[in-house]
Amino acid sequence: MWMVSPPVGIFQYTKKLFLSKQVGRVQALESVRKNAANALSMANLIMGLSSILCSLNRQYHHSCWLLLGGFLLDLADGAVARQLNACSALGAKMDDFADFTSFGLATALLLQTQGVLDGLLAIAYVLAVFTRLCFFSSEIPFTYRGLPCPYASSLLVSIFLLTGGNVTLLRVTAIVMILFMVDQGFYPHDKVLESQLWKKVIYAGGIVAVLLLPTTVASMYYLAWSASYIFSPFAIWSCKA
Repeated sequence: MWMVSPPVGIFQYTKKLFLSKQVGRVQALESVRKNAANALSMANLIMGLSSILCSLNRQYHHSCWLLLGGFLLDLADGAVARQLNACSALGAKMDDFADFTSFGLATALLLQTQGVLDGLLAIAYVLAVFTRLCFFSSEIPFTYRGLPCPYASSLLVSIFLLTGGNVTLLRVTAIVMILFMVDQGFYPHDKVLESQLWKKVIYAGGIVAVLLLPTTVASMYYLAWSASYIFSPFAIWSCKA
């Protein structure tokens, strides 16, 4: 009785198919690794653009919540890029553009400009964010020069939500934040998701606040969070505990 062996070509085809699937899986995982942080930056950009549209339609309350979401995304994208070793020039440009959109343009619209002076203040705020992002760099490791704009935005958003959009208080706060961003003072890298456990707990609390807590409580949470970093950066956020 003769036994018919399968053609050699079938084995070769099966082997190539198996190997191609493995290669495709590896390439897909590599693509996810390289673009995970970029996806978060893109989400932050979308949040900022959506916030701008809400402000233009006088839906400032929705705009504020979108900016808080962008704040959380901004803290996450840098951590993801560093942890996955996926830092790149393109990723840095995307992150800066998303920050300028969300924490510059969209945040300035919360000032509710109604005249020339109001418009000049909004322009000054946007230019302060632009200057901070493009021209300030620290030669000291793990240190920012000038207040990071996400924290200035978070403080303004918190005050807006707590006061119902009190224009006078918002404009005074914006002036103070402009000074903090352009004075080139030093601020520590917060690395909320990469260092001490208590920082990760604060970040998790921020997510819960946005999703579940009443507006007043969530606003107070973000006000305390941002104010602690702005006014006591090294006393609190650089500690090792």
